[in-house]
Amino acid sequence: MTVTGRKQIACLRRRAPRPEWTGLLYIAPAMLLVIVFFVLPVGFTAWMSLHNWPLMGAQRWIGLNNYFRMFNDGRFVAALNFTAYYTVIVTILIFAVAFPLALFVERQRAFGSTYRTVIFLPVVVGLASASLLWVWLANVDSGFIGPALKTLGLVEKSPNLLASFDSAFLTICVMVVWKIAGFTMIILLTGLQAIPADLTEAAVVDGANWLQRFRFLTLPLMRRTIALALIISVTGSILAFDQFYIMTSGGPQNRMISVVYYIFNQSFVSFNLGYGAALSIALLAILMIVSIVQLWLLRVGEER
Repeated sequence: MTVTGRKQIACLRRRAPRPEWTGLLYIAPAMLLVIVFFVLPVGFTAWMSLHNWPLMGAQRWIGLNNYFRMFNDGRFVAALNFTAYYTVIVTILIFAVAFPLALFVERQRAFGSTYRTVIFLPVVVGLASASLLWVWLANVDSGFIGPALKTLGLVEKSPNLLASFDSAFLTICVMVVWKIAGFTMIILLTGLQAIPADLTEAAVVDGANWLQRFRFLTLPLMRRTIALALIISVTGSILAFDQFYIMTSGGPQNRMISVVYYIFNQSFVSFNLGYGAALSIALLAILMIVSIVQLWLLRVGEER
C-alpha cells in the first residue's frame, strides 16, 4: 500500500463517526421533539407555578405558595376524589366489556375482521363529538334513550338522564365504555393472538377446560398486554375533561368536576394561571406515580 493510500484511509477513519455518536445522531430528531414539545413546556409550567401569574399585569414570585394552597383547597380535593372514583369505575367497566369482546373475536374465524371493524368504529369518533351525540340521545324531549326506556316499561315517563348525579354519571360511563372499549379490545386481542397455539393445544390434550386455560395460561401470558391496556385506560380516565364539560358542564351541583376540568376553570375561567400551572404539575406527578406503581406491580407479579 502506498503512502498516499494509507493517508486516505487514516483520513476516512478520522472522519467516520464513533459508534456512540452514531446512536445519538439517530435519536437526535426524537430527542428534539421531546425537548420542544414536552421538556420546555413542563419547565415553563413549573416556572409559572412559582408565581402569582394573572392574565393582565406583572407576575409576582410567591415560591411554593400555590402548592401549599392545594392542600387547603376543598374544591381541588373534591375534584381529586371524583376523578379517582370515576377512574376506578370506568376502568373496571371498560375491561369488563373489552376482555369478553376480545375473547369472542379471537375465536371467530369467518367474520373476525368484520366484528373487529364494527366494534372499533366508535373509537374513530372524537370524544367531543361522541359527547355531543350522547347529549342528544339523552335529551328528554328529542332523545332516543328516554323514550326507549318508557316504551320498554322501565320508567313511567322519559327521564332527564343528565339532571341527577347518579343518572348523569351512569350515562357518561356508558358513553365512555362505548367509545373506548373497542380500542382496549384491539390491544387485548393482540395479546391473545400472540399466545402460541401449541401451548393451548397442549393444555387441551392435558384435559384443561376453558376456565383453567384462561386462568393458568391466558392471563399469565397476557400480563404485559393487560398492564399496557390498564395504564392507557387509567391515564385517559385521570385526564378526562371533554365528556364532563360538554355533557354536564360539571354538574349537577358541581359534583362532576374532574381534576382537568378544575385546572381549566382556574386557568381559563378565573385566570389564576400560576395556580393552574401548579395544579398541572401536581397532576403530572400523580400520573407518573400511578404509572410507576402499575409497572412495579407488573414486575412483582412476573417475579412471582
